[in-house]
Amino acid sequence: MRKITILGATGSIGRSTVDVVSEHPDKFEVEAVVGGSNVETLAETAKRVKARCAVVADATKLADLKEALSDTDIDCGAGEKAVLEAVDRPADVILAAIAGTAGLAPTYASLKKGRRIALANKESLVCAGQSFMKAAAAIGAEVFAVDSEHNALQQALMAGQSQDVTIATITASGGPFRTWSREDIAAAPAEVASRHPVWAMGAKILIDSATLMNKGLELIEASHLFDLRADQLDVVVHPDAIVHAIAQWRDGAVTAGLAAPDMRIPIANALGFERRLKMPYPVLDFVKISRLNFEAPDEERFPCLKLAKAVLRAGGPLPAAMNAANEVAVAAYMGGQIKFYDIYTLVAAVCSVYAGEGVRAPASVEDALAIHNDATKMAQEHLELILAKH
Repeated sequence: MRKITILGATGSIGRSTVDVVSEHPDKFEVEAVVGGSNVETLAETAKRVKARCAVVADATKLADLKEALSDTDIDCGAGEKAVLEAVDRPADVILAAIAGTAGLAPTYASLKKGRRIALANKESLVCAGQSFMKAAAAIGAEVFAVDSEHNALQQALMAGQSQDVTIATITASGGPFRTWSREDIAAAPAEVASRHPVWAMGAKILIDSATLMNKGLELIEASHLFDLRADQLDVVVHPDAIVHAIAQWRDGAVTAGLAAPDMRIPIANALGFERRLKMPYPVLDFVKISRLNFEAPDEERFPCLKLAKAVLRAGGPLPAAMNAANEVAVAAYMGGQIKFYDIYTLVAAVCSVYAGEGVRAPASVEDALAIHNDATKMAQEHLELILAKH
């Protein structure tokens, strides 16, 4: 039996993790489940997996959580301190899926000797990847990828050593605007941008997928996870969503990670350690699939990807600043304040400032959050300028 704590238990990754754990009650026991503010779903989840502890991040929801779990002996907590206390409880695996910078501190605190961090919180690597991976190595914690692309790449890279990789490629479905003209994309509202053709995800990630910023962020994650240079990483559009990552080697060999587009598959791989968990999913029928399609991403129609690649090459504080500015821009777009391409304009404006500062990469969570807060303020100022022009 392995003890697991699920951070972000009420989100899409958390729910998929609950499905995997529920398929194997003889292999996992859940120590704690942590959610944001959805008390009803958190309580239902805690009961389903028989968690010992349930924590809601919203400090005002403690009474509601206690009421929802009053017929159980599950420990309850609320607020930032309670989240960190849940992280500190005994566990072999921490599934880190709290979205946004809110997940940065809890994910960092999860690093303990002998633990596996099943990582789905992008900000830990985008905002503080260098320090996060260094800390994990020093402590003796194992960081294992959960995102479908990174998990597939992790498996593909087992065929060799990172210095022998010529190109490591992650795939993108292309999002809802893959075949749209720039003019049509420019006029599209957030509700249309949120209609992903393959994956069901959180609202913010859906917009990031539409701009292809999500793939740029994943390139930055991959560089830290696998110690790969910017020139060893690439993105290809693959609308079939069957091939999730490809590793090409200097001897001409190629290895790839393929699976049906279901997040429970990479999660099962992350939780299984050296053993594959048996899951009730059909085997891919390649005769029915018939062909696999690939195309180059159009960085003119999707300039956020081009910007993210430049940020990856530059490093320093830029990834954290870009992430913060993107959060502000996406929220404004979702709120109907700005147009689709204003997202790129705003994020690029903030990045241009940080590109000239010569600030070092964040060496700690505190450094990363400081950059995030500064860049957020700057992005909000640029947002006001954009709104004034409209």
